[in-house]
Amino acid sequence: MVEAQGNAPEYAGPGGDGGRMAENILYFARTLRAAGLPVGPGKVLDALKAIEAVGLGRRDDFYWTLHAVFVNRRDQQELFDQAFHVFWRNPEILQRMMALLLPDITPLAGQKPDAAEELSRRLADAMRPKDGEDQEPDREEEKQEIDAALTFSSKEVLQTTDFEKMSAAELAEAKQAIQNMRLPIMEVPTRRFRPGGGRRADLRATMRAALRQGGDTIPLRFKKPQRRHPPLVVLCDISGSMSRYSRMLLHFMHAVTNDRDRVHTFVFGTRLTNITRHLRQKDVDVAIEKVAENVVDWAGGTRIGACLHDFNVTWARRVLGQGAVVLLISDGLDRDNAESLESEVERLHKSCRRLIWLNPLLRYDGYQPKSLGAKALIPHVDDFRTVHNLESLSDLSQVLSRPAMRREEGMTTWRTGT
Repeated sequence: MVEAQGNAPEYAGPGGDGGRMAENILYFARTLRAAGLPVGPGKVLDALKAIEAVGLGRRDDFYWTLHAVFVNRRDQQELFDQAFHVFWRNPEILQRMMALLLPDITPLAGQKPDAAEELSRRLADAMRPKDGEDQEPDREEEKQEIDAALTFSSKEVLQTTDFEKMSAAELAEAKQAIQNMRLPIMEVPTRRFRPGGGRRADLRATMRAALRQGGDTIPLRFKKPQRRHPPLVVLCDISGSMSRYSRMLLHFMHAVTNDRDRVHTFVFGTRLTNITRHLRQKDVDVAIEKVAENVVDWAGGTRIGACLHDFNVTWARRVLGQGAVVLLISDGLDRDNAESLESEVERLHKSCRRLIWLNPLLRYDGYQPKSLGAKALIPHVDDFRTVHNLESLSDLSQVLSRPAMRREEGMTTWRTGT
């Protein structure tokens, strides 16, 4: 059924010998683990038992059997699908693909252009043979000189690399950089006062000072408004079109939640979910696992209008007090054709101090808000910025650290946030 070819076995179809199946599944499990999936020895044994029970009569049965064993969450489906169709196909095609070492794969020979799939950087890193890895002695492999610099990136290059195009090593480095990131927010005056220099007399402190001294003079004491950063509310889109970015932004939201108080985080796809309590876990891996267990609409459709309606009705009065700043992270693609979206985002804008829309599509120079959802959002946001790499997150920190003017409702112009 399957014959191993170095680190790239092929799927031979019905009628093969199947003598090397266990070894090939072990290689496949190592590839998935290197690409980031939680695959251990127990799952390898479960996969062998499942293949023995189901049989190898059809390729579809073989695919779904391994899928049932190795895939636990929806965000793992795309990576498993790419790894399966590359790992179990013709080894000559695989060698050609790996020789390119590119994130975007051109149509292969003998295939239609629309059937070619993009090989992710994480999968390319996982399937590249490691230094010192044992190879079969009875097989001679062609020597190729390749500039294998995919996993190396200086800090300057990493800052400008798109999250979607990062390799596994670069993603790990970017996550560490996000954990060390701090998000300063401007401080605003509150209704409370504190002792100190100011123009308003503190009558209570003045009387206490006079009683302590017991003299003929009354020393005046003054007070000034107490300053505090406003609450921060994050609404993050986790639909299928945003899944690759929302995974990285979850690490950013975890870092912000543990860095300051009064941070409220929500994710939405087809429904709204409050994940603030889960992100307060100190361990980022535990926090992400809790979020994955409680969010059921990951990588699905998008109903921005309905989710904003739920937020305005259920949560707005609880979390938007004291002039909160709202970060809306979405590409603006709404499955419901933006029904009621404009009225809901207008209500949200009037309820907060500042509404900032972060859209990863803005990384393209020729982007124009032509979708119905984008057209409904644009007139009611104070700032429109991109969020697709570490540099854009650093720029966001600078924007939030200084006060900005609110934009009037109904304005049709928009800024790129450069």
